[in-house]
Amino acid sequence: MSYLMLDLLTTQASEEELLQLQHPMVGGVILFSRNFSDRTQLMSLIESVRSVRSELIIAVDHEGGRVQRFRDSFTSIPAMGDILPCAAGNMCLAKNWAVELGFLMAIELLACDIDLSFAPVLDLNRVSEVIGKRAFSAEPSEVIELAESFIDGMHQAGMASVGKHFPGHGSVVADSHVAQPYDERSAAEIFDIDMLPFQYLIERGQLQGVMPAHVIYSKLDPNPAGFSSFWLQDILRGRLDFKGVIFSDDLGMKGAGGVGDYKARAQAALDAGCNMILICNDAKGASEVLNELTWPTALPEYPAQRLKPDVEKVAVALQNSDRWLQARELAMTLIKHES
Repeated sequence: MSYLMLDLLTTQASEEELLQLQHPMVGGVILFSRNFSDRTQLMSLIESVRSVRSELIIAVDHEGGRVQRFRDSFTSIPAMGDILPCAAGNMCLAKNWAVELGFLMAIELLACDIDLSFAPVLDLNRVSEVIGKRAFSAEPSEVIELAESFIDGMHQAGMASVGKHFPGHGSVVADSHVAQPYDERSAAEIFDIDMLPFQYLIERGQLQGVMPAHVIYSKLDPNPAGFSSFWLQDILRGRLDFKGVIFSDDLGMKGAGGVGDYKARAQAALDAGCNMILICNDAKGASEVLNELTWPTALPEYPAQRLKPDVEKVAVALQNSDRWLQARELAMTLIKHES
């Protein structure tokens, strides 16, 4: 069973990187803007990865707005937080748009043989600048309606969904990329507000994956959620009965640093219940974990097949060029409305 998702340094995979991908504990590759110059190059890169191990999950952060790794030859997806305002508060219209934007985002990636976008963001747009308009709204009910619609579009294209950042990153100011955020609120505030979108979508079987936040919710547990058996086992698996894949957020982020070095972080994330851990932007750290961590000999199964695209839906979606073109036009209209 595979547990580590790695990144690549440039627009071409080196021989060393391709050799590393053959390690049995590698389960995926995450792509960044540095891996992209144009669509032809991107597909060539993906082909080289597939030639080594076709079953690897190839993923990217392609939410829309400021978090969209590929630009040239891809449609610019508006920020999720702009959908409802552009619809002048008309939720019915906004939900229809969210479906088409989810479909558009997914089908343009699937057409390049990319399996997964780490989307949607289920955080609330409360005080966090790093979240901001990446979130659909500040209100849980609006996030639920719009995220469910966006996921519906992703599923119609054949792509699985990964909700982030459990149980919610939007109510803390600090950015976990560069600092250690602390959420000092009560359990009731977190469970009854921030966690609601995750709970609702899990209950309805809409999430195939979940990514926890590198946030410490100090009234409940001393560890960041991604290193916490309380959050991942007691709450996510137990209380919410989530049966999909748990991804760590990038273990190179500052919010993960308090746990120790890369090996300590990787071990803590696995022990807490993460099924796949991400190490990005640090090839040395990734190699250290891959080659020096004492990997368990008997690894628990997890439903990785749920992350792979539904090939029948993808085939149908790829043939529906009219829908793709109409969704492109919608996205471009909303982008112009934002500006």
